[in-house]
Amino acid sequence: MSFITDFESQLPENLLTTFHSLNTPFKIQQYLDSMPYVGEERDRSPLNVMLDHQSHCLDGGFLAALALWKIGFRPLLIDIVPEPGMDDDHVLALYQVDGRWGALAKSNYINLGFREPVHQSLRELVMTYFEHYCSIHQEKSLRGYTRPFDASRYTRLNWAVDEPGANQLYYKHFYGRKSIPLITPAMAARLNPITNRMYQAEILFTNLNESFGSQAIRKE
Repeated sequence: MSFITDFESQLPENLLTTFHSLNTPFKIQQYLDSMPYVGEERDRSPLNVMLDHQSHCLDGGFLAALALWKIGFRPLLIDIVPEPGMDDDHVLALYQVDGRWGALAKSNYINLGFREPVHQSLRELVMTYFEHYCSIHQEKSLRGYTRPFDASRYTRLNWAVDEPGANQLYYKHFYGRKSIPLITPAMAARLNPITNRMYQAEILFTNLNESFGSQAIRKE
């Protein structure tokens, strides 16, 4: 039994139908957007994300990667990282069409999700999040990104179904990798704050109780 077939065998019929309906990156993003964002300590496996119908950026990102793998893309993810102590990191599931990069993400913020596959490089893709990646103190907090992580190399952990295996994947293999800087310290020191008007746009539909700095949570 293949890795994805095993995952599908664990789904009840209604969720299997849902999973099979996720046949484009945009439909996968719409499914992520349909779930409540819950920034809790628990990090679900993709199976438990679907069963519980809730997620945050980490476990939602790995569900997105699995769904992308199902439709023929490699299950690639990157972590985009903030100034330490200023904000939470954010997980993107990547896909390529005609050599151009796009992304999917589960986010508490309206502008940190889907990107069309029009970006020539990963840096170019990640920089589209820069002006939108802000702390609750209206600071531009994005500073770097990691190299693509191929989750298909870790099928031995049964991470799509098994939550302990998923957590081993998340914390032993995915998190903690060295990031590539986007800006220099001098650039960071010159950054302007997010204006009140822009901040109000960024937090549209956002539950600020689930945001970094408002309570003791780890996820973006």
